[in-house]
Amino acid sequence: QVYLVESGGGLVQAGGSLRLSCAVSGNKIGIYTMGWYRQAPGKQRELVARIIGDSNTDYADSVKGRFTISRDNARDGVYLQMNSLKPEDTAVYYCNVQTIIRGVEDYWGQGTQVTVSS
Repeated sequence: QVYLVESGGGLVQAGGSLRLSCAVSGNKIGIYTMGWYRQAPGKQRELVARIIGDSNTDYADSVKGRFTISRDNARDGVYLQMNSLKPEDTAVYYCNVQTIIRGVEDYWGQGTQVTVSS
């Protein structure tokens, strides 16, 4: 079991920045991807950014050049630096970890609200 706790969400004006953090605990053996998803009202949850394996990254086209994902080497945390925020970035942001010990298992945090005002 992997436990995820997000922090760092809030209200920011367009053009501003926020940094999301996700604390990872529990059994971290077999973690393959660490990432962030978001879900806006009335929309499906979508990938924002993820780290695959040791260092490969994958970003949604809508955030490329504005958001940066990182993690610490011990896989104790995963972070999302969000710059040049836009109102369309408003959503609940979820931390996600995938493990591959017993097939692919997904773990999710409780979510943190990000609101960008125009």
